[in-house]
Amino acid sequence: MSEEKSLNFLEEIIEEDIAAGLHGGRVHTRFPPEPNGYLHIGHATSICLNFGLARKYNGKCNLRFDDTNPTTEETEYVESIRNDIKWLGFEWDNEFYASDYFEKLYEFAVTLIKKGLAYVDDSTADEIAAMKGSTTAPGTNSPYRDRSIEENLRLFEEMKDGKYKDGEKTLRAKIDMAHPNLLLRDPLMYRIKHEHHHRTGDKWCIYPMYDFAHGQSDSIEEITHSICTLEFIHHRPLYNWFIEKLGIFPSKQYEFARRNLTYTVMSKRKLLQLVNEGHVNGWDDPRMPTVSGMRRRGYPAAAFRRFSDTIGIAKRENIVDIGLLEFCVREHLNKTANRVMAVLDPVKLVITNYPEGTTENFTAENNPEDENAGSRVIPFGRELWIEREDFMEEAPKKFFRLTPGNMVRLKSAYIVKCEGCVKDDAGNVIEVHCSYLPESKSGNDTSGLTVKGTIHWVSVEHARTAEVRLYDRLFKVEDPANAEGDFKDHINPDSMQVLSKVYIEPELAKAGVGDTMQFMRKGYFCVDLDSTAERIIFNRTVTLKDAWAKEQKKN
Repeated sequence: MSEEKSLNFLEEIIEEDIAAGLHGGRVHTRFPPEPNGYLHIGHATSICLNFGLARKYNGKCNLRFDDTNPTTEETEYVESIRNDIKWLGFEWDNEFYASDYFEKLYEFAVTLIKKGLAYVDDSTADEIAAMKGSTTAPGTNSPYRDRSIEENLRLFEEMKDGKYKDGEKTLRAKIDMAHPNLLLRDPLMYRIKHEHHHRTGDKWCIYPMYDFAHGQSDSIEEITHSICTLEFIHHRPLYNWFIEKLGIFPSKQYEFARRNLTYTVMSKRKLLQLVNEGHVNGWDDPRMPTVSGMRRRGYPAAAFRRFSDTIGIAKRENIVDIGLLEFCVREHLNKTANRVMAVLDPVKLVITNYPEGTTENFTAENNPEDENAGSRVIPFGRELWIEREDFMEEAPKKFFRLTPGNMVRLKSAYIVKCEGCVKDDAGNVIEVHCSYLPESKSGNDTSGLTVKGTIHWVSVEHARTAEVRLYDRLFKVEDPANAEGDFKDHINPDSMQVLSKVYIEPELAKAGVGDTMQFMRKGYFCVDLDSTAERIIFNRTVTLKDAWAKEQKKN
């Protein structure tokens, strides 16, 4: 009997709440991204967590766009976030926006003013920052803190009506300027921004701050378990303070540790630098840790869900080896990807005793891991493309590929014996010459010979050309964000290599954007969205083995 997987700390909390009948045993989570950029791996693990918990406990999960900052938000990002969630395999129960609640949030703010718990402040941002004090010194009260309720109501309404300029006034909660948690030293609730909003247009010129909008939005939606990353742990007392003082539905916030990956950066600011300075080709560059980048690289959504489940959740910050993600990708693609032949660094092989002008068709198994994958037909002729690395004129003892006098099997075809090679004037090998054994045909081999090497090939006459982009890790060091110097100093110069003339099986030219396959002996690849009818482009998703780790051991 297999050992039952233990519960993580969030599952333990949820099961205790269900057992206690809290909220009628109901579980309702939410994923609340700000639509100001593309989601990355950190967001994706949060998606898997929030939607996964709702699914496990027969609950619901809302998608709520935290669109309280009109300066940075765009409809383009809303669409990309929707697509990312669907690609990961989840559907939200409700789609909401913080802007749906602007009227209600305004009413909440008025309620707090009437209770003497909020006031309009005329201080500048620098003055407010100076009043905050420090971790060792209490803050000082604003000179506007003791305005009357009536004056605060009037001023706040005038803020809403557009009477004041950006930054001229703010609304602050009246809590405690000596509180040990600096976030509770009269935090901002509203600021003035005369900006066009992507949904509400020019209706509003005051916008709620995250700490005021977030908990109240959770409460309005009656979210039972509001799950955030660990940096919000100090915000929780403020989250609770607003809910308590307003007397509204008691949503509860819980924090888990952000999961960072080796050989990449997760800061949106740093990712933006990579894009804007041209170190990568956009947010969906296959080297980027964005969901759109992973999708374009060919990472299967199921493999990412497996990865997210495997690493689990923790209460302390941790850094996860990207090799684990690559392992999950390989494991999934090994079961699902068809095996095909492509020659990345070609040299011509001529079978000297094979009849000229003759073509044979061989049948090849698509995927030995999937009995339902079927087979395909591959054309074969006298001249073939093979990998340059599969021939050595002078080879070491354990080289089992082509070298004069040695024999190998051509995958799904014949055994051939190497006779030698032809070189150009510079000494470069331009042709490898072999003879074949007609009685060694795959599936009907009567030669009685056993060879140690098998190599792949593509018929010269029937081959199609393609471009291949070989992607590797974007950074040379494990933790570039904390490495010495600027993080960009550690960019891997070989993170992308473009091979402009790769030969592929003819049928492979019909593959569509996003299709994945294994290039035999080379790795897993997918068709890139830059592909056209005239030119197909493949991205390397991941190598067959962890070549990076092997290379690092050498160094």
